[in-house]
Amino acid sequence: MDTHGADGDAGADALLAVLELLAGQGLPGQFETLLDEARLAGLDATGLARLERAVALARSVHDERADDRSLAARSGASLAVLTDTARDLTLSYDLDGLLRVVTRRARRLLGLDMAYVTLRGPEGACYIRVTEGSRTGGDTGGPTGPGLCVGLRIGAGNCLGGIVHRTGEPVWTPDYPADERFTGGEVPDPAAGPDGAETFGAVDPGDEAVRAEGLRAIVAVPLRSGDSVIGALFGADRRVREHTPQEIALLGALADLAALAVEKAGLLDRTRAELLELERDSARVRTSLTRMRHVSEAHGRIMNLVLAGGDLPHVAKAAGDALDATVMVRDPGGRRLAASGDFPGLDEEAVAKASLDAHALRRPVLAAESVWVAPVIAGSEDLGGLVVRAEGGLTDEDERLLELVAQSVALLLLMQRSTAVAEGPVRDELLDDLIADPPHAPQQSARRARRLGVDLRKPHVLVVARPEGGEQGRAVVWASSYAYRLSGLKTVQGGCVVLLLPGVDASAAASAVSEELTPLLGHPVSVAAAGPGGSPDAVGPLYAEALRCLDAMSALGGTGSAAAVADLGFLGMLLSDDHDVDGFVENAIGPVLDYDAERLTDLTRTLEAYFASGASPTNAAEALHVHPNTVSRRLERIGELLGPEWQKPGQVLEVQLALRLQRTREVLTRRRAATAPARPPAGPAD
Repeated sequence: MDTHGADGDAGADALLAVLELLAGQGLPGQFETLLDEARLAGLDATGLARLERAVALARSVHDERADDRSLAARSGASLAVLTDTARDLTLSYDLDGLLRVVTRRARRLLGLDMAYVTLRGPEGACYIRVTEGSRTGGDTGGPTGPGLCVGLRIGAGNCLGGIVHRTGEPVWTPDYPADERFTGGEVPDPAAGPDGAETFGAVDPGDEAVRAEGLRAIVAVPLRSGDSVIGALFGADRRVREHTPQEIALLGALADLAALAVEKAGLLDRTRAELLELERDSARVRTSLTRMRHVSEAHGRIMNLVLAGGDLPHVAKAAGDALDATVMVRDPGGRRLAASGDFPGLDEEAVAKASLDAHALRRPVLAAESVWVAPVIAGSEDLGGLVVRAEGGLTDEDERLLELVAQSVALLLLMQRSTAVAEGPVRDELLDDLIADPPHAPQQSARRARRLGVDLRKPHVLVVARPEGGEQGRAVVWASSYAYRLSGLKTVQGGCVVLLLPGVDASAAASAVSEELTPLLGHPVSVAAAGPGGSPDAVGPLYAEALRCLDAMSALGGTGSAAAVADLGFLGMLLSDDHDVDGFVENAIGPVLDYDAERLTDLTRTLEAYFASGASPTNAAEALHVHPNTVSRRLERIGELLGPEWQKPGQVLEVQLALRLQRTREVLTRRRAATAPARPPAGPAD
């Protein structure tokens, strides 16, 4: 009994020691030491068996505690990695930088050989975006080898990545090359196997890349954005490996962070795009405001110029400066009124067509390259147009400014017309006094003219226009505006419009009046002109000459034409008050006389002999005692000097008359010299 009791006490003590070691978290070697001591103490077989059983249970509990502690340590480390990753994702990385943070942490967290991320492209296909741990150079950012490189397209079939994108669930395998789910033949759609299990086909275009990398164990978890799968995070090893649920969960947490990174990058990209578009809109608005301010300021300057009494040339110059272009103002007949520069090579046909379109549309129209036409309109009345040449083109704001310039020109023309109408009676009365017979107080008339802005001491011409049919009201209104525009005077006498205009070319003045007034009235207008004159006393005689010229034109069947006294040849000389013989001779044969004087030739004598012989070169040669060829050459030279039509009847008559007048003047000059008293010889010097 005592021995048995002693053994029982020893066994109980040994069991208690096991519990004490377990409670004190003893080392595994201490349990073995306890067993050895019990054997040496002679513990019976039953007690020893119980002790060994207790030690085994204690070891099991001890190992589980160690595993729990290890798991807790790994969980803490994983939590720290996830926290660091989340913090890194808040930093200002680009998308690729953020995804590299995720793949780098995935490798460190799970001890992986390689990690990579695929993303769905705009067309739906999946491509590798970043890699970590590639052996084939895939981490460098471009497809540099046969492995899993950036930009490699991943199949959407029953491959590992395709399953993740299709199902939105994690997929893993301990040995990818040996897994029959991914190495069978291609299967168009998932199908049930013989046992009812789902079967997958090997359709991954990245299989060759996986083999090139030497990967075995692979796990893929989805990147989700809401209910959509936008990509996948892959973890891979080059050895066979089982993945625990905890590891897959951790990789899934990293995938969620990666999805956040993608959303963040997308949001930033959209925000940047919106900001860029806002900046563009803001720049466009600023540019538009600047241009509108320029339009407003330029229009204000031009309007101030108009209201201050500026004339058309100044307005055209201001408009040209504002538009950085050349501007021409034209009347309704297309004649130039003012311009800010020259218009070389202007296509008049294209401008005329564009002018019709511009007046029909009531806005500027492109006539040719770099040339625009804008209508000058007052209500329904056509006042003319603007022709603009802008080598750099016109913006929308420039076209708006061009419309405003056209309105300003219309206002100026109306103001000039109103002023002309208001001053009409005074100006009419002044010209009536100047052409009266006898004239009224020339000096007083000159002062009155200066008050109206007309300087009678400068050269001027007088034009008489007679409308041939129709009412004369429009002609009178037009004449008032025309005279005011050219700083002249206007009146109406005997159904004719009389204009006194500054200038020296009466013929050009008559043509200009006819070209502008005839289209306006729509019926013929006979226009005659005389001049120039340079004093108030000359206005009356010029008026008389112009009337005689008008009567001569009617008698000669020239109704509806325009001419000056000088245009009528010797008739003009006869009609003129001063009978300008020198001017007539100069116009008819002046070039021949000058040629003889400069080269001491006999072209004048040849002409006289030619006409005296009945226009026969042979008879003229006999009279001159020269060879007929010499006469022919001289006649050719005369034709070069007088023009190809010098032998036509009208000009031949004037040439013959001029030769007779010239010969008569020479005879009279010789006679005056012969009859002049001899000058006494000069005496000796004092």
